Amino acid sequence: METHEHAHAHARDDGDAPERSEEELQREAERLVRKRIALAQIRQYGDPVLRMKAAEVESFDEELVRTVERMTALMHDAEGIGLAATQIGILRRLLVFSDDGEDRALVNPVLTHVGGAAEVEEEGCLSLGQVRVPVERRLGVTVEGKGVDGRGVRLELEGLSARVVQHEIDHLDGVLIVDRTDPASRKQALAQLRPRLLVGTR
Repeated sequence: METHEHAHAHARDDGDAPERSEEELQREAERLVRKRIALAQIRQYGDPVLRMKAAEVESFDEELVRTVERMTALMHDAEGIGLAATQIGILRRLLVFSDDGEDRALVNPVLTHVGGAAEVEEEGCLSLGQVRVPVERRLGVTVEGKGVDGRGVRLELEGLSARVVQHEIDHLDGVLIVDRTDPASRKQALAQLRPRLLVGTR
């Protein structure tokens, strides 16, 4: 899932922004390169793996640790706040997300309670480019699963963290935000995505 701040960064008007130093411009250029490289490793709309359901993780080994480390780094470089394993072509029930600035990983996550008020908010996705659509989510969830070490984990999440986990678990089930939005928003989003889909199939 993409951060709300970065989702709207492209729409900002920098006409009145003060001139930046050469060092700041260099840092910005490096950030954009890291983001481009990260997004190139994340599967994009039209890739069939995004519609596949992930299988349970059975081995809690060094490979799992390395996968979580790679996913977490990609999430940050791509300026996201959540990433599911299916988004990097791994059909395993594994996700990482940022919970109030703390990186977390969940293995075989299950939503055991979904409650709180329902709220509609725009969501972006690292696999859907600039597309953003309104999605209704509950604002409180309890999620259970395991940590990378195989120990049981139970998290009670609210607000943005609850939204992110619901978004990423959807990915593990082959569900995208265009499936969760209203018909008009879905039609508009698919019109944006169709040219990318056609380019990808050539």
